[in-house]
Amino acid sequence: MVEAVLRLGRGMALCALAVLPAGGAFADTLSDVLERGMLRCAVIEASPGFSSIDANGRRYGFDIDNCRTVAAAVLGDADAIEYVPINPNTAFTTLQSGGVDVFPGGATWTFLRDTSMGLDYTGTYLYAGQGFVVRRASGVSSVTDLEGATICVAQGTTNEQNLADFFRARRMKYSIVTFADVERGLNAYLADRCDAFTTEVFSLAGRIVALRNPGEHRILGDVISKEPFSGLVRQGDPRWRDIVFWAFNSRVAAEEFGLTMSTVEEMRATTEDAEIRRFLGVEGGFGRQLGLREDWAYQIVAQVGNYGEVFARHFEPLGLERGLNALWRDGGLMIAMPYR
Repeated sequence: MVEAVLRLGRGMALCALAVLPAGGAFADTLSDVLERGMLRCAVIEASPGFSSIDANGRRYGFDIDNCRTVAAAVLGDADAIEYVPINPNTAFTTLQSGGVDVFPGGATWTFLRDTSMGLDYTGTYLYAGQGFVVRRASGVSSVTDLEGATICVAQGTTNEQNLADFFRARRMKYSIVTFADVERGLNAYLADRCDAFTTEVFSLAGRIVALRNPGEHRILGDVISKEPFSGLVRQGDPRWRDIVFWAFNSRVAAEEFGLTMSTVEEMRATTEDAEIRRFLGVEGGFGRQLGLREDWAYQIVAQVGNYGEVFARHFEPLGLERGLNALWRDGGLMIAMPYR
C-alpha cells in the first residue's frame, strides 16, 4: 500500500526552483521531488518507536520524523510525503530502482553496503546495538547461556551476520531460523519456535513493551554489536546526499543551539548569534548553497523539532535513554557539523 499526502502544488515547487543558482547542475532527485511536490520516503511498518500508525491512520515514529525532516527542508511542508512501505529484503532494491527518494529507516552503516550497493549514507542519526529477548522462565540471563539454542532473526539484516560472527568467535553452537522481517521473527519466538529472538535493541524494546504480558520476557543486558544507523540515497547524486545529510545534521545543531519547536520563531527574530542566524536563514545564503529556500533549517525545527525533542517523543515512552545518542557535551556521540 502506498499512502500519499500531497500538500504542496507545483506553484511552490516552481518557487523553490527559482532560488537555484543560475547554471548549476543539480541532482535529479531534488528536481523530481520539487516537480512532484512530495517526497517519496521508504518506511518499515509496525516498528514501535520507529514507525507506527495510530487509530486515526496517522503515521508516527522516529523514522517517520526522519521523512518529515527531509520534506520540511526541501518542500517547506513536513507532511508532503508519500510513504512507501518496504521490508529488509526490498529496502535497498526499492531505493536503487528509484521507487523512493530516501530510505531513512534504520540501515546500519557497513563497509559492504557503502562500497558495493550503489548507495550513499547520509550521516549517522542513531547509535544502537543488537540485543536478545528470551522467556524469563527459561532462566537464561546472558547470551553465553544460549549455547545450543534456536534463535529467530530477520533475514537479510546485519543482525543475521552479527549473530553468526558472535557465536563463531566463541565456538558456540546454535540453530538459526530466519524470517522475511522482524515482525515475523518475533511472532515465531512468541509461538515457541525458537528459544530467543534477536534484533536491534531500540526496536526490540518497543516490541516487547507492547506485548500483552511483557513481564514474561527478558531483554538480556548483552549487546553484541554496534549499529550506527544512517539514511540512504542513491549514489551519484551528491546534491541530494548533501541535502539529506544537512537536514539530519540540523536537528542536532538545533539542540546544541537551544532551539526548540516553541522557541525557534522568536529566536529567528531576535538572535544576534551569527551561526544561528546563518542556520535559520536570516543571513549567509546557506539555503541557496543546497538549492533550497533560505528557511529550510527553520522549517525543520519549527515543524519536526530538534534531535532531543524527536528522541524524547518516540523513545522515552519506551523507557529508553539517550546513552550514546546524547549530545557530545553530555557524554554522547551526537555532534553537529558547524554552519560556517
